[in-house]
Amino acid sequence: MKSLDIHKSEYLKQFETETYGRNLFRTQEEERLDAPNEECGIFGMYSDDDLDTFSLSQFGLFALQHRGQEACGISVLKNGRITNMKDEGLVLDVYKEISDPETFMGNSAIGHTRYTTAGDKKKYNFQPFFAKNEYDQIILSIAHNGNLTNAKELKAELEAEGVVFRATSDSEVILRLIQKNLDLGLRGAIKATMDKIEGAYSVVGMTRNKFFAFRDFNGIRPLVLGAINENSYVVASESVALDAVGAQYVRDILPGEIIYTNENEPGKLHSYMVDEEKGKQRICSFEYIYFARPDSSLENINVYEIREKSGEKIWDQAPVDADVVIGVPDSGVPAAIGFSKASGIPFRPVLIKNRYIGRSFIVPTQEMRERVVNLKLNPIISEIKDKRVVIIDDSIVRGTTSKRLVKILKDAGVKEIHFRSVSPPIIAPCYLGIDTPSKDDLISANMSTEQLRDYLGVDSLEFLSVENLKEILGSANHCFGCFTEQYPVGKGEEVELFN
Repeated sequence: MKSLDIHKSEYLKQFETETYGRNLFRTQEEERLDAPNEECGIFGMYSDDDLDTFSLSQFGLFALQHRGQEACGISVLKNGRITNMKDEGLVLDVYKEISDPETFMGNSAIGHTRYTTAGDKKKYNFQPFFAKNEYDQIILSIAHNGNLTNAKELKAELEAEGVVFRATSDSEVILRLIQKNLDLGLRGAIKATMDKIEGAYSVVGMTRNKFFAFRDFNGIRPLVLGAINENSYVVASESVALDAVGAQYVRDILPGEIIYTNENEPGKLHSYMVDEEKGKQRICSFEYIYFARPDSSLENINVYEIREKSGEKIWDQAPVDADVVIGVPDSGVPAAIGFSKASGIPFRPVLIKNRYIGRSFIVPTQEMRERVVNLKLNPIISEIKDKRVVIIDDSIVRGTTSKRLVKILKDAGVKEIHFRSVSPPIIAPCYLGIDTPSKDDLISANMSTEQLRDYLGVDSLEFLSVENLKEILGSANHCFGCFTEQYPVGKGEEVELFN
């Protein structure tokens, strides 16, 4: 039998060349309906020297592909000119559309990979966003991860002042506020913007002679800083993007911090805290459970280790007699390894992933869509038939994916099924940068654990407790809003931004 260390090594190594797939049992439609979805990943780089920004931004965004698979875009600064390209599709597909890579080589670049909510697949909503001057030249470009809770009122204020909006995204509110205040200088414009906007935001951006990044006062969405050399810097949603471009991790950008360059001191990066007293660490706890790639580190906490500890902790919380432990690829595997380590119950990679399947199947019926999942993952029946199985999953949202997973295991002849979720019950939507179903559609908000166990048809069901999650993370200084309905900031109006 393979050691758990070998399983861990093989699990992590695959993401060096393959896109991280959080829950491969979900069909493409269920990725929107039966899963929380991160809005996007952002990437930025700056150097005093010319860089191969075309290739490096591609590498960085590919490493963040799991954070958004619907659209991708970049802005590149070269000789005081900003060039923008964005389109629907995966990172590598969008870059293939660039016929002249030389156009996108310069000394600074920002990029964005986007998850698009239903009904929002409009190119004018793809990022980076940019603003032009009267000569039709781009003077400012930004990429944003998060969600503003007061965007609607700010949009109304700006429109009353004559500002014209072209997109239906709160990110454009940030862009227009910075643009409006540029007469205060770049740092002053960002500070004036941060003083007005509320919610969650991590932003990278550039003008024709400066690079900048900033993060909200609660640090809800992640943002890390790295360095390629003493005058070349990288900023990204996750540390894996730093690794992809050969940058060394320096630190996480602090809540309420602006970092920026100054044209008078090329190659030097400056830091400015907008309000020391307002800055608090409240990073989203779901980043560790589900969103981030397992080989990332956020706030100096390794994501894989947190997931493995969650498996160990849920064994302590809810032990069970069983013959084999399996994890739902990809996100459930580390917790299954941790569960096995703590319990002594053998871990088996029973759900085999087809490494050659893409996302492009077009099928008209639900029955056929579910068969696509069987192409992506196929159980090794001999490993689980007539066995008592513990299945580890990252979360249960609507419950439809979990119910189908149980059916697949029962059809394979499993004797008992013990379901363990290594997130607490999701009982509330997120208003701070994650697309989750409404409360009416969150199954744990409408069923007790006992009712859900019966609905799924399993022999036992347990969720990791919020207190145990806090213990694993080593702190209560995180956002736990989707588990507790208590958010670091007001959730704002529960309406669409632009009706």
